[in-house]
Amino acid sequence: MSKRKAAEAFELDPRTVRKMMENPEPPGYQRSKPVRLPKLGPFTGFIDQILKNDLEKIKKERHTAQRIYERLRDEYGYDGKYGAVKEYVRGKRLHLKEKFVPLSHAPGHAQVDFGQTHGVIGGVERKIHFFCMSLPYSDDSFVMGFPAETTEAFCAGHNAACDHFGGVPQSILYDNTSIAVVKVYRDGRRDLTEEMIRLQSHYLFDSRFGRPARGNDKGKVEGLVGYARRNFMVPAPRFESFDALNENGAVKMHH
Repeated sequence: MSKRKAAEAFELDPRTVRKMMENPEPPGYQRSKPVRLPKLGPFTGFIDQILKNDLEKIKKERHTAQRIYERLRDEYGYDGKYGAVKEYVRGKRLHLKEKFVPLSHAPGHAQVDFGQTHGVIGGVERKIHFFCMSLPYSDDSFVMGFPAETTEAFCAGHNAACDHFGGVPQSILYDNTSIAVVKVYRDGRRDLTEEMIRLQSHYLFDSRFGRPARGNDKGKVEGLVGYARRNFMVPAPRFESFDALNENGAVKMHH
């Protein structure tokens, strides 16, 4: 793949691609001698795993150095100083930033996905499908529950989200859901469903789609799906109806 094609495929500046190809391993800052960590040493693997997992989460879900220190102390009996943890976390985060190209988000763009959980609606245990729209630039978000992931829920979710935000995004990024996409061609072109075309024509936004098998293309909304499930669906929600669920604010959110 040429540098130009790589820049187009990954939506990066050509100069950034050139630097990445010239330096496949980030140079970073190299210490002349490794730092000795007599008390923290046995716990660095645990810290490393936390920080790597945090890369897939939205900012508000990530561990602070203070929280990592508290977990080490309470869960693993660490009796060293907080300063050692703070310094190690700071250095490790700088190293991870060098290795991973961050996804930057321009204002006016949104991402959409559905999540699933279980709850009790009208006295019956059942699946709850929740529509999620995230605005990565502002970190604003909207979540709404439905009985099923259908075209009707897809359209109603867009209507309610645009009302919630008080406007329409310039573009919205989706996965290749059959609600929106009939066929994906090898060159990246897509045939859209009639319902998707009508929705787009009504709101006049541009639709964008993630690359097949590339989940990180819409990592912000996927993070929102997980966040909503863990924070708003535990314990399992119990309401008389889906209207009551959504009116209660158990899933609608602004953060």
